[in-house]
Amino acid sequence: MADEQRFHSVGTESGARTPEPDPACPVNRPGPDPEQTRRLAELLSSIAAGDRDSFTEFYRSTHDRVFGLALRILRRHNAAEEITQEVYLYVWNTAVQYDAQLASPIGWLMMITHRRAVDRVRVESSSTTRDLAFGQRQLGRDHDIVAETVGQRSEEQAVVDCLGTLTTTQRETVALAYYGGRTYSEVATHLGIPLSTVKTRIRDGLKRLQNCLTGAVADA
Repeated sequence: MADEQRFHSVGTESGARTPEPDPACPVNRPGPDPEQTRRLAELLSSIAAGDRDSFTEFYRSTHDRVFGLALRILRRHNAAEEITQEVYLYVWNTAVQYDAQLASPIGWLMMITHRRAVDRVRVESSSTTRDLAFGQRQLGRDHDIVAETVGQRSEEQAVVDCLGTLTTTQRETVALAYYGGRTYSEVATHLGIPLSTVKTRIRDGLKRLQNCLTGAVADA
């Protein structure tokens, strides 16, 4: 948790021809700044050695691009913020793995962001009957109505919409159990929270799903 706390402390001459846009790209964009690329690579090297000041500078220099990409993919401010935090926590822990021969610092960062944002979309969208049935078997018979309702309706979008009624913590925990195929203990270990908290979040989350799918008044 100490690592996560760091995120909160920090004109054309006359007669000259105008270059034609690249047909492969509708907008002419400036190429990468060699000086910035060099500086970001230096910062990553220092981050790999545990330099927090370098991490702060790297974060401030690149945060807008990471958040912007996450927001374009997820279309939700809170989710984009969560992914951005995950990306920089990953950078802090794995900067030593960066290889300048494979990608520029920005290219590497955008790849990480894109991968994590797309994974989040898949988790929140993958709501097939098989996944829900698996989760139901793991979580107990008290919530049979969830899998039964989805099986009867066969409406994936209905489940996706109902997932949006869960709180962020409920949705994350339910997704890990249902779509990630993890046990209670594995979810608790992954999130770093007590097993009892996992059980409460999943129970309340499934109750919300049940209420949403059946049209009942939510009481979770």
